[in-house]
Amino acid sequence: MTTQQIKYFLTLANELHFWKTSEKVSISQSALSRQIQALEDEIGIQLFKRNKRNVKLTDAGKFLKEQWTNVMSELDQIHRQAKKIDEGKTGTISITYPGSIAFSFLPDFLEIINTKLPDLKLELTEPIDENHQKLLLNYETDISFNRDPIKNNSIHSLKLYSEPVCLVLPESKKLPHDIRELQNENFIISGLHRTTSIAALLRTIFNEYDFEPKRTIESDFGGMILNLVSKGLGISILPLSYKFANTKNVYFVPLEVETNLYVHWRKNEENKVIPKIIDFAKNLNNPNF
Repeated sequence: MTTQQIKYFLTLANELHFWKTSEKVSISQSALSRQIQALEDEIGIQLFKRNKRNVKLTDAGKFLKEQWTNVMSELDQIHRQAKKIDEGKTGTISITYPGSIAFSFLPDFLEIINTKLPDLKLELTEPIDENHQKLLLNYETDISFNRDPIKNNSIHSLKLYSEPVCLVLPESKKLPHDIRELQNENFIISGLHRTTSIAALLRTIFNEYDFEPKRTIESDFGGMILNLVSKGLGISILPLSYKFANTKNVYFVPLEVETNLYVHWRKNEENKVIPKIIDFAKNLNNPNF
């Protein structure tokens, strides 16, 4: 018994006419009759009562028509889903990202994915102090956005854009003439001991200006830092992307320092959807800062 035989049966069960059915399925009446007879012989059930003028379903045929219609519908759906997966239109993709792009680049990026690949399921993770290279090579993530390049022969690493790093001050705080004037202020920043790219960037900035910041609160979550700055609990240094959070009572002052955004993915990737998503990211490489 083949799926093609079942399709012939279902068409004949709807038409109840061999000539019309043979025209519809593009085979001869004799070939159609042989296929139906072979199906009946194999399952040991008479499906049709037929004579020279009429074709009628038996009771068993009526039952199988209903059951096989449902089965073939489910099978067609499974085949369509498999084709989508093969073409790179569905499945599940895991994406890791830094919190700074959650207010600018990431929403626009996800909007494009949702429009172009509406059946694709996304898993979003904002890792803290994680090794993005390890996440990719262990297949714990499929696409990684990060502030640093990854130098590994098994990973593609593409720079998307650069953006300024900024002082973030509450509106009540007057803009200083020199950042060194802020060395006695309460800084709300990521822990400088961490291995994250933002922590490394902060260390570079403070080394350049030759002072150790007074840290009263440490956090790796930019959204939380913005809220604390808006409450007047301190000042911070963050990428300009956070300006798109539209947090009240804060303002951003660009420093003469930039940070980059990279996208990383595995080389020789078998999942066909990954290159499509990377192309979407490339098309968004000029945020309006």
